[in-house]
Amino acid sequence: MKHHAFKGLAATTALALVLTGMPAYAQERTLQLGHLANEDNVWHLASVYFGEQLSELTDGRIAVEVFPNESLGREIDMINGMQLGTVDMTITGESLQNWTDMAALLAVPYGYQSLEEMDEIASGEIGADIEAAIIENAQVRPIAYFARGPRHLTANRAIETPEELDGLRLRVPNVPLFVDTWQALGARPTPMAFGEVFTSLQSGTIDAQENPLALIRSASFNEVQSHVNMTAHVRSWIYLTLSEVTWNELSEADQDAVMEAARRTQEYERELFIAEEEEHREFLESAGMTFVEVDQAAFADASRDAVLSNVPDEIREIVEGLFDR
Repeated sequence: MKHHAFKGLAATTALALVLTGMPAYAQERTLQLGHLANEDNVWHLASVYFGEQLSELTDGRIAVEVFPNESLGREIDMINGMQLGTVDMTITGESLQNWTDMAALLAVPYGYQSLEEMDEIASGEIGADIEAAIIENAQVRPIAYFARGPRHLTANRAIETPEELDGLRLRVPNVPLFVDTWQALGARPTPMAFGEVFTSLQSGTIDAQENPLALIRSASFNEVQSHVNMTAHVRSWIYLTLSEVTWNELSEADQDAVMEAARRTQEYERELFIAEEEEHREFLESAGMTFVEVDQAAFADASRDAVLSNVPDEIREIVEGLFDR
């Protein structure tokens, strides 16, 4: 790949500088970037790519050491470390609601009807307000954002409208917003730990569950569910973030390099994300699952009141605007 080729080029260039008597740039700083995903996840690949780009842009003066699998700590622990200046970077999203209600906008049910609409919000004025609130209240700086796979409803039948839910026993995360939204849609939501979902589907304790395609695949739900109903009820994004302490220690030129590396990384991650979503669908279809197009507008209309009654007061007007777009 292109970035691996750069490593060899950088080493060759450094050797050439030494042989010609010109000074080679020495590494001045290593940033620690911890995240919860494994080494195969696109977030990890993007993190490594960010380090390669930043090294290129700073002539090797700034390196990035990536720690996957929570090996640098859990998400909240890393955020706390970033506030203290003991951790430099992480990938985080809704957990930032612990510091600002604005972070709830990252994952509003039916707040974003398409990836393009989500991009418009995340990269626009509302996105800028979210980022400013995170910087001010959490002391971490979003420098890029990654799209997350939309959540879809799996079941053993096709469900195209809210009326067809008809009391469906549906596992949901223990989040009041999710519970109330699915109740408003006509289902019987059941909060349950993720690790219990497969056996509960297998035994018939529940009828359905909802998750992104990546988790549907990795949890082998295709073995106990026949249909993926493309509800896309939650579209969301997550941030690549830098400690504000670290940011303030960088020169203006290095801050510019960080932001350029982040811009390149956001584009790189999006390419990986889209390819992976397509590959997940192909795999699940080949495993026998049927993908069903649903009336997303009907689901959005039916969920509106429940969503608005559960979001924080600070963002309710913004969410109303999202529904009215």
